[in-house]
Amino acid sequence: MKKVLISGGAGYIGSVLVQLLLDKGYYVRVLDNLRFGGESVVGLLDNPNFNFVLGDVRNEGDCRKALEGIDYVCHLAAIVGDPACAKEPELARETNLESSKSIYTIANEMGASKFVFASTCSNYGKMEDPNSYVDENSTLAPVSLYAETKVATEKFLLGQDKSNQCKPTCLRFSTVYGLSPRVRFDLTVNEFTKEVALGRELVVFGEQFWRPYCHVVDLSRSVITVFESPEEKVAFDVFNVGDTKENYQKQMIVDEIVKQIPDANIKYVKKDEDPRDYRVSFTKINEQLGFKITQTVPDGIRTIKKVINEKFILNPDDPKYKNV
Repeated sequence: MKKVLISGGAGYIGSVLVQLLLDKGYYVRVLDNLRFGGESVVGLLDNPNFNFVLGDVRNEGDCRKALEGIDYVCHLAAIVGDPACAKEPELARETNLESSKSIYTIANEMGASKFVFASTCSNYGKMEDPNSYVDENSTLAPVSLYAETKVATEKFLLGQDKSNQCKPTCLRFSTVYGLSPRVRFDLTVNEFTKEVALGRELVVFGEQFWRPYCHVVDLSRSVITVFESPEEKVAFDVFNVGDTKENYQKQMIVDEIVKQIPDANIKYVKKDEDPRDYRVSFTKINEQLGFKITQTVPDGIRTIKKVINEKFILNPDDPKYKNV
């Protein structure tokens, strides 16, 4: 039984990944400071293959405790997203960059063999050619503190000695959506669907800009794909995570929502400048690792609509469903 550490495992992506790993027979330890509460993993506390360490990735002692006996690491813990990083820039730098360097160094020292780093496609910033797709070899042009910390961490990890026992892999995640044990309604697909399902006017800024989108379950599955791939296919490498067909403009997302909620009330606000605008190719992860998504944006819309309409969540406007 492989032993896996998930930093930030009580979070939006982490809580999904933890459950998938347990289902596949892994021993899973979570290191999390429970900044957003622990409801997402409380149901796992009686599972003999689950272990929880309350701690902070900025604390070396907490990291050493969490890494004891661990084979694989997925480092998700971060101040996530542009608004959250802008609000607390020093905490963001400490958590997203300095702590990422530290936990990798300790993981290598303590004998872990694989280290998956959760990066982001927003590293690409803005496409030079609006008619093309960026890939893993494209120029990185971060336009936010969040992306800057991710680019810097990638550079650190990929610059490590190739003889290190702990082999890093960087996964550039698409913009995420979908349901998770730690619900979030501050993500584009989830937020748009929630607003329309509640019968409100949805105000959309800059409907023409591109982003790739990927369901939280599929982002989680990509981590397991790296864990289960031969070392030579993933070590010291970078993969965009998603599907090339799942690049959407905001207008296209709204169109998909309207197909399921025809009486939607939409207002568009013209915005000609957005620092981020990118369509991404996911050919590499598909061809090199055989990774394919299982859900699409319309699937995510359908589920969020059901959750709102059938009142699974009584107060979807509760601030706890947002990162800021």
